[in-house]
Amino acid sequence: MSELKKMYTTLLRDHFPDDLRLQLGTQELVYKKRTWNIGGEVRGLRYGENPDQPAALYEQVGGELILDGVAFRAPGQGLVSALTEEHMLQAGKHPGKTNLTDVDNALNILQYLSARPAAVILKHNNPCGAAWTDLGIAEAVSRAFWSDRIAAFGGAIVVNRPLNKDAAELINSFYFEVVAAPEFEPGVVDILKARKNLRILKIPGIARLDELALAPYLDIKSLFDGGLVLQSSFQSRIRSEADFLPATAEKDGVTYTARKPNAKEMQDLIFAWSIEAGVSSNSVIFVRDGATTAIGTGEQDRVGCVDLTITKARTKYADLLAFKEQGCSIYELMLAARADTTKAEILADIRQRSDSARGGLPGSALVSDGFFPFRDGVDLCLAQGVTAIAQPGGSMRDFEVIRAVNEASPQAAMVFTGQRSFKH
Repeated sequence: MSELKKMYTTLLRDHFPDDLRLQLGTQELVYKKRTWNIGGEVRGLRYGENPDQPAALYEQVGGELILDGVAFRAPGQGLVSALTEEHMLQAGKHPGKTNLTDVDNALNILQYLSARPAAVILKHNNPCGAAWTDLGIAEAVSRAFWSDRIAAFGGAIVVNRPLNKDAAELINSFYFEVVAAPEFEPGVVDILKARKNLRILKIPGIARLDELALAPYLDIKSLFDGGLVLQSSFQSRIRSEADFLPATAEKDGVTYTARKPNAKEMQDLIFAWSIEAGVSSNSVIFVRDGATTAIGTGEQDRVGCVDLTITKARTKYADLLAFKEQGCSIYELMLAARADTTKAEILADIRQRSDSARGGLPGSALVSDGFFPFRDGVDLCLAQGVTAIAQPGGSMRDFEVIRAVNEASPQAAMVFTGQRSFKH
């Protein structure tokens, strides 16, 4: 077993070049491989996706790209790729690819959330909890964590305001691998360093994420056969209530129009659509009061994604009850219930309360990264007490999904985003 554990701490030697040049017609982008002196050893990434995959991180240091009159992000705007030893307030060991891509995807989400203190927790490059609130960064961290404390285990937490002591104490009371912030208030780093293996990253550029959101970056996908797909990065068109489109459709001469969300629902839909930018497709996101209540990721069918996310929400809600009342996870309680009738009764009660509360979903707003091809997914959402939905629109059956929200009692709201938010 000890030999197997070694692969996770071994620092692979990569043979990628120090410099990388990408020629796009007459335009050239220049990249420099990032290395760090940690523990007296100057190396780059510890390894890639897995411990047997050598990897390298490159920062754009030269060249500019303009396509069809659109200027892409330029050198000097690096965040994760520009990390130096000075930014690694506690490194422990050289970072692996996943550590940094989790932080990067958190920044991809936070670029749309600069208006309020916000926190995002990432695991396997998907958010598992997120929140924004005018009550401060500690409250945002707390709400993001309790959205899904199980998935948060070993994750990366990234905030868009200076981290304070209250937030640091909460982070230290659980296990995270990475914490990143634009700044740390006095004494906070000392608190966090009590966790010796916690990577503490200071990324000052987080303070200007809203500026970066104005320009796309070059998104490169490698194919199995060695080819490449280049695309302009996704940019959310939803920045305010005014950016949503009315949900309306016609069928057989009849016009169907959905109720417009109220101000509270609009704010939750804006927040949820911002989170959607960092979630693998197919996905749906339930949000209430500026915090995620359930995130569904990477499913092949829309209604299946909704169904599984509802099941997930009920399990997570039951776990929250078990942890706060019994001091253990729902799974530990299930194990104990096998041999203890009292524990079995407690488990049954917790499950019943979770089902009665519908996993904490009533009152949530929901976004879907793609349109609903049928009303079945919408009907499932409405049965959980969802009051407002935002989705791209454009389905042949838009009239059906609008009819579904109009038939709900009380009537639910729906708006179109006018864009899809697939991420693969």
